[in-house]
Amino acid sequence: MRSARLAVSVLALSAFLPATRPAIAADGFDLVVLGALGGIEDGNLSASLVHPHGDDRAVACDAGTLVNGLRIADEKGAFAGIAVPGDAGQSRVGYVLSAKIKGYLISHSHLDHVAGLVIASPDDSKKPIYALPSVTANLVETYFNWLAWPNFTDRGKAPQLKKYTLSDLKPGVATALGDTAMTVTAFPLSHGGMESTAFLLESDGEGILCFGDTGPDAVEKGTRLHDVWAAVAGRAKEKRLKAIVIESSYTSDRPDNLLFGHLTPRWLLDSLRELDKQAGGNALKDLPVVVSHIKYSLTKEQPQKQMLQELEAGNDLGVRFVIPEQGTRWHFK
Repeated sequence: MRSARLAVSVLALSAFLPATRPAIAADGFDLVVLGALGGIEDGNLSASLVHPHGDDRAVACDAGTLVNGLRIADEKGAFAGIAVPGDAGQSRVGYVLSAKIKGYLISHSHLDHVAGLVIASPDDSKKPIYALPSVTANLVETYFNWLAWPNFTDRGKAPQLKKYTLSDLKPGVATALGDTAMTVTAFPLSHGGMESTAFLLESDGEGILCFGDTGPDAVEKGTRLHDVWAAVAGRAKEKRLKAIVIESSYTSDRPDNLLFGHLTPRWLLDSLRELDKQAGGNALKDLPVVVSHIKYSLTKEQPQKQMLQELEAGNDLGVRFVIPEQGTRWHFK
């Protein structure tokens, strides 16, 4: 049954325990959606908090929206289990930003994936930014350069304020995420010719896979998605992969020559079928797939309803598609 695989917790969060208690083995991950969309709706752009269930030391997977997403999540009760110390002198939003987010995983340097991080940096706490070398270089050259914004990193143009330590990830190699119970393994993606990243976060032998923007292999003329699926197929087969967060930016009527490095429901389903095949078949039943980076539309009805219909119509894998809303908390177990 769905409840055996996917527990939704938005207002009742008594299971959201303080960081002093260690993560519960084999109990999956919590995900808080700080930004659900891609593209132009400022204040609701790609960002999610991820942590093992029972251990609220989190990282942010991308940070297109940060403070506004934390505020909306707090209003919806997503942080009801977090008590702000009396001497903190902060709101709960400020406390989560500075004390509970232990680092950032940045998939690529497009503005809708980093704007929240850049804007929040003056009031943020010291912490690492984890990314592929091409991404850390772009962050310094494009944003933290004393032209677009002060240099809060430990590289690039002087003076380096050194609030953020840039940590280069090596593709395919698990790296410990400081002051958390997780590791991360980065996998390069192709996003319209730009390098993006998929992040496999793991704890106690379980994993959650969070994608940055990516185009389909057939359109990008590469094997980046194939390579990610090959790396995680064994985990999917053994039911140790607890959820996938992956984009579908447009509905399936979008022509391939106008994808600009993104997926549609048709391409997403095709790609998930490849994962299922690599995992031996019938391996993805009940697996939650969170559909991120849906593009906000100025010209027609918002695409979420049509997108879900397209995904469900082609869902011969038995996965559980989730169309998230900003501020919601999910427990994937």
